[in-house]
Amino acid sequence: MSGDPAQPRLHMSGIVKRFPGTLACDATELSVRPGEVHCLLGENGAGKSTLMKILAGSYQPDGGEIRLDGQPVTLTSPQAGIAAGIAVIYQELDLIPDLTVAQNLLLGHAPATGPFVRKRRRLELARAAVDRVGGEFPLTAAVRDLPIADQQLTAIAKALTGDARIIVMDEPSATLGENDLAKVFEVIRSLAAEGRSIVYISHRMDEVMEIGDRATVLRDGGTVGVYDIAETGPERLVAAMIGESRELVRPVEGAPPEGEPLLEIDSVRVPGLIDIAGIEVRPGEIVGLAGLGGAGRTTLLKTLFGVSGGAVSARLGGTPLRVRTPAAAVKAGLALVPESRKEQGLMLGLSVGRNTAVTALGRPPWLAPRRLGRRLGAPVLADLGVKCATPDQPVGELSGGNQQKVVLAKWVTRGGVRVLLLDEPTRGLDVGAKADLYRQVRRLADDGVAVLLASSELTELTANADRIWVLHEGRNVACFDPRTAAENTIAHTVITGVTP
Repeated sequence: MSGDPAQPRLHMSGIVKRFPGTLACDATELSVRPGEVHCLLGENGAGKSTLMKILAGSYQPDGGEIRLDGQPVTLTSPQAGIAAGIAVIYQELDLIPDLTVAQNLLLGHAPATGPFVRKRRRLELARAAVDRVGGEFPLTAAVRDLPIADQQLTAIAKALTGDARIIVMDEPSATLGENDLAKVFEVIRSLAAEGRSIVYISHRMDEVMEIGDRATVLRDGGTVGVYDIAETGPERLVAAMIGESRELVRPVEGAPPEGEPLLEIDSVRVPGLIDIAGIEVRPGEIVGLAGLGGAGRTTLLKTLFGVSGGAVSARLGGTPLRVRTPAAAVKAGLALVPESRKEQGLMLGLSVGRNTAVTALGRPPWLAPRRLGRRLGAPVLADLGVKCATPDQPVGELSGGNQQKVVLAKWVTRGGVRVLLLDEPTRGLDVGAKADLYRQVRRLADDGVAVLLASSELTELTANADRIWVLHEGRNVACFDPRTAAENTIAHTVITGVTP
């Protein structure tokens, strides 16, 4: 693949992207050369995903310019991105599980005569792409039946069938073993040798040092530096990611709760995902869970709540905790505010009142009288400061902050909550809504509830948690007191898994 090495294959300059209450990209810069493996680094929330979605055409920037091989382009849709030679391989692979490998590879551009797909030609093109990435799996196999490593190779091969000149790989190692990753690295090197440009996103410094040529570091939506990896140590990259000037975190008010733990997690194991042990939460205590994407925070909370299967050895109030289903977890006094409030926490077509009272009604909410939902939920909605026109308003019409309050309200309405599990409770909320939510969580803790809080926002954890456990690659590796620990020390541990 041709390309002038003196001219960037990709140049994104002054990229600005705003969301309500958030400046996700703040004049962000990214320049990638032909034949280069360019690592894109940054903490959670630094702006990496937003920048790549702009490159893919999924988001439209509010400002800035994108040039490909020196020519300005406007990418108005994912189809426009693909047509421009840009392929993004997301961590959750963009493959259709029930289709075959060949069908996935040529989906949308299969060779055809009139309305009929030329299946033999499709197999020939698919075989060439799969051979190119070293795949040895059958083209007629359904993608869901392939090992995850072969699914990853299928996603790379799919990018080649579209003749991609820029290939973005988002955390490709998250689901790969060491041998499988070595095979993917071989493919990446050969693609770069052809002149293709690879943007490699990873939090793992050992991978970055092995595969990368240069690295761009983002922090708080902006570009803080571009580094030649051969001349830069991992410690310098980590320092750029977290900021070397962070001060000691502001301590939470009051002394940490004392006494016997309410929730004692001896061990929670899900093969291949998490192996966590020794976490305790006292009544009135907020224990934070920090970690990168894929570190295991969500899996831990879902397993404790009976959503995901796993081996759990835990005690609640000294009694063995046995929860194989969410219903059993609720009966035991656990409550979960899930990461995706719209998909897992609310019934968007039903009213605010009925959503608030859903856990207390003891029947499907659409079968309960509307006035009953209003009566049960009204006091809690008022106490939590939920802003709605009327309790009969569909919950889907509320702002994100008010929707999240309704998710919390349904557990308060039911009563009997002993342990509150919060998974990214402030995602997508503005600053004011975040403050309101954390005030309500602290009030519940003050009433004796034990809170386990997972968040990608380390600043929020240090401001609101009594203790912070760091999870790294499925294990809890260190516990910090935010009253005394420096935030950059915690951030360093989040990224590397090692306390400096």
